[in-house]
Amino acid sequence: MDGMDHQHRPVALVTGAGRSAGIAASVVLKLAQTGWDVGFTYWTPYDAKMPWGADPEAVTQLSDQAGEHGARTVAIQVDLSDPHTTSAVFETVEHELGQVTALILAHCESVDSGLVDTSLESFDLHFAVNTRASWLLIREYAQRFQGPHGTGRIISLTSDATVGNLPYGASKGALDRITLAAAQELAHLGVTANAINPGPTDTGWMTAEIKAAALQATPLGRLGRPQDCANLVAFLCSPDGGWINGQLLHSDGGIS
Repeated sequence: MDGMDHQHRPVALVTGAGRSAGIAASVVLKLAQTGWDVGFTYWTPYDAKMPWGADPEAVTQLSDQAGEHGARTVAIQVDLSDPHTTSAVFETVEHELGQVTALILAHCESVDSGLVDTSLESFDLHFAVNTRASWLLIREYAQRFQGPHGTGRIISLTSDATVGNLPYGASKGALDRITLAAAQELAHLGVTANAINPGPTDTGWMTAEIKAAALQATPLGRLGRPQDCANLVAFLCSPDGGWINGQLLHSDGGIS
């Protein structure tokens, strides 16, 4: 990787990589291709309760595919709604791969519901997973990061979807603010922090109606693909991406 020691691959931690079709899986593969070792988290019970269902082969396949690009990986099944799991995730990655240089937050809780029909339990779970866990992961990263100066990266994936998706959108909005605070508060460590809004991305959740509407609304005339977001993550994680900090980047074909 340009600007990085070829003997010692830097280590990234990517959350939420439990599905082959998901953005996080694409991010893991792209980072592996561009010279990183990658630890990643997943939580099968979340996928199992969603319409697309669990993807039991995904974790092994992802580790194998990353390995084909020379990456060492470690996969960690973890319930991020439990605030006591954060340090154990970092301990595992550090033990298996080394110190984490890049933290990419791609996990989420996302259940469709609006202002009136969101349950208290669902609201709290969205904030526990999407907001609190992300803050705790960023905090743990900051406490452990040791440089070199200018190499650190924090990237969170966000969304503007709020209407009919209230707890998801609200918890992601809070995540944006935490990420942008990190860009200022952690700058002295040589760490950048940015949020990416990839827009509607075709990862298997879209109905035919949603696909048609997204196509219609996107100036570039196609649906977002997981690789589109992964390409931007890889750029931000590279030495060339080091001057971008404190931004909420819309990488969405112009739909926003």
